[in-house]
Amino acid sequence: MWDDQQLDSIRGIANAAGAEVLAVYNQGAGIDVTLKDDNSPLTEADRRAHSLIVGQLQALTPNIPVLSEESDTIDYQTRRYWKCYWLVDPLDGTKEFIKRNGEFTVNIALIEEGHATLGVVHVPVDGTTYLGKLGVGAWKQDREGNIKPIRCHAIDAGSNQVRVVASRSHRGELLDRVIDAIEVEFGKTQVISMGSSLKICLLAEGKADIYPRLAPTSEWDTAAAHAVLSAAGGEIYDMQFQPLRYNQKQELLNPFFLALADVSYSWQRLLRQSLG
Repeated sequence: MWDDQQLDSIRGIANAAGAEVLAVYNQGAGIDVTLKDDNSPLTEADRRAHSLIVGQLQALTPNIPVLSEESDTIDYQTRRYWKCYWLVDPLDGTKEFIKRNGEFTVNIALIEEGHATLGVVHVPVDGTTYLGKLGVGAWKQDREGNIKPIRCHAIDAGSNQVRVVASRSHRGELLDRVIDAIEVEFGKTQVISMGSSLKICLLAEGKADIYPRLAPTSEWDTAAAHAVLSAAGGEIYDMQFQPLRYNQKQELLNPFFLALADVSYSWQRLLRQSLG
């Protein structure tokens, strides 16, 4: 088990927020949905989880700012001076929540100097929690409290199948080219579809090898799982194969990226042509 009080405190906050999400999910009646300015959905579960997380983080670390997906807009002229802050997605996968398929998460990350250094990803429906902190390690905890360390899978010379994670709702020509390039090198790929930040967590626990995200995401969508992946030995890179960083610009959108389990493998050589 981890021996880190900060990580354990954030795990507790994420689990408490998950209970708020489940309270709405299990009401039985239809889920009331409103649309935000960008036409993305917002539910009572988003609002309740946001309120709990922000309140508890401010109580735990009053000197560290909190940026949540449901926060009021914070201008970059303010954010640019933050050396350390909490980056939160109270309900990642709101569309999955509305569909009631269980593939939604509570995400809390600590960002330091642009790096995701601590992350907790909690899955309310099945009670699973992924945790990671750079220099400490990465773990998976189940509903019963059983804990196991997790580690990314290394690609060996005899690999004849690479496991590619893909979004259920974003599959296009560029992703198909990436998969084609991988299949030329390794043979048939296994394509795994899943919602929310769980895609990145699959890499962290050794159940997938690469997640090409060639569609828009926001920084709060990836930060917590990014920290778990990094703590487990992986990394996320932009299309120039530079590590993904946070709070570097006015907009909070990520570039297209590649989440990789085995960072020692020559992915750049393999994918250079398909990525253009």
